[in-house]
Amino acid sequence: MQTPQLPDLPLFQTIAAAAAAQGASAYVIGGFVRDLALNRPSKDVDVVCVGDGIALAQEVSRRLPGRPRVTVFKNFGTAMLPTPDIEVEFVGARRESYRAESRKPEVEAGTLEEDLARRDFTINALGLSLNEADFGALVDRYDGIGDLARKLIRTPLDPDITFSDDPLRMLRAVRFAAQLNFDIEPDTFDALARNKERIKIVSQERITTEINKMLLVPKPSYGFKLLFSSGLLALIFPKMAGLHGVEKVGQHAHKDNFYHTLQVLDNVAAAGGGLWLRWAAVLHDIAKPATKRYDKRVGWTFHGHEDKGARWVPGIFTDFKLPLGEEMRQVQKLVKLHLRPIALVKEVVTDSAVRRLLFEAGDDIDRLMLLCRADITSKDHNRVARYLRNFDVVEQKLKEVEEKDSLRNFKPVITGEIIMETFGLKPSRAVGELKEALLEAILEGRVRNEYDEAFALLLELGHRQGLVPVAG
Repeated sequence: MQTPQLPDLPLFQTIAAAAAAQGASAYVIGGFVRDLALNRPSKDVDVVCVGDGIALAQEVSRRLPGRPRVTVFKNFGTAMLPTPDIEVEFVGARRESYRAESRKPEVEAGTLEEDLARRDFTINALGLSLNEADFGALVDRYDGIGDLARKLIRTPLDPDITFSDDPLRMLRAVRFAAQLNFDIEPDTFDALARNKERIKIVSQERITTEINKMLLVPKPSYGFKLLFSSGLLALIFPKMAGLHGVEKVGQHAHKDNFYHTLQVLDNVAAAGGGLWLRWAAVLHDIAKPATKRYDKRVGWTFHGHEDKGARWVPGIFTDFKLPLGEEMRQVQKLVKLHLRPIALVKEVVTDSAVRRLLFEAGDDIDRLMLLCRADITSKDHNRVARYLRNFDVVEQKLKEVEEKDSLRNFKPVITGEIIMETFGLKPSRAVGELKEALLEAILEGRVRNEYDEAFALLLELGHRQGLVPVAG
């Protein structure tokens, strides 16, 4: 593991000169130093000042061209200074003490050693000097460089104290392990499991932020397996933990839906799916435990799990403080429709079935097909290959029908207003039934979605129901 070197930026020399002028010591601490050692890009710099961090930020600003504006956060004792290259946050070195019922510490001015000791993990307790006497020298009191080389997540101090003081660090341990593909050191992991109940004092917003970060790593299953084996998942996402397990009756056993879900999630990630498609992967089978039934002839069934799961999505998004707008509706639609393309694969692919799928999926059809491909996780490689070849046929048919009928974001040309004006009706069940019958005719290909054809059918349908057009 290479020793991190400060980038050759004049800003760091300016901070060193400003600190010297104030008789203070300054260090770059934390994630920026870790990422330098790992050769990862990072643009956010944390500067710890043994002295007055806000005053140092203001002095640095006075020495920079244009005197960039310093934003001070008095409640946190920090100051933010934007520069063209990087954004720097200044804070005074501090020590912290915690009360049992809160993860918000009482903060006092402290030494550099006390500041490093309060850090969550050894790999984040690294520093580089910004002092003229030893400019660029590495500060590594807890062998963080060694843990980077060993690919290990470990706390600087007793992990029971670290996690009990601020339980969010338990999720951060898992998230860093997932992001960096590191192991959690055994004693640290054991303490994480022992202190899992402390997660209950952490706000849902902070928990959700960490979960979203875990979802966005290249192989998200790793983090969720750590959450499950530590017992944290059952506390922060019991419905997902409830997917785990296999029940067997005679020769009939179903697959473990927890590990299947994680495989689907990894497949979606490998295919480049974004955050909301990854949430759809997590939730696509979420209602299987609630719909599980045993049939002596066919074994285990999960009939209707896609509909029940879709109905659960708004509640899950509400619980997790996730957005309830277009993002939630997209996930709900993908969960509801995730079996439909698979059903097409098993049958002769008709234009009618494809039209219906295009109509219901709309702009999410490509995401839906990606999710469905990811959902093929059989250990029988020949079966997987056969299904994927069949998906190629379905996707080609989707393309052909879309080019011919333009059904993505399709809207029938005959609206409810036109139906009411034609027959002199008020909003009623009859209007809805006529709209539905017209839609069915278009999706079945009996008429095109063109005004004259569709209106002629409307008149015919109305005549069958004894409706007479009003004089226009």
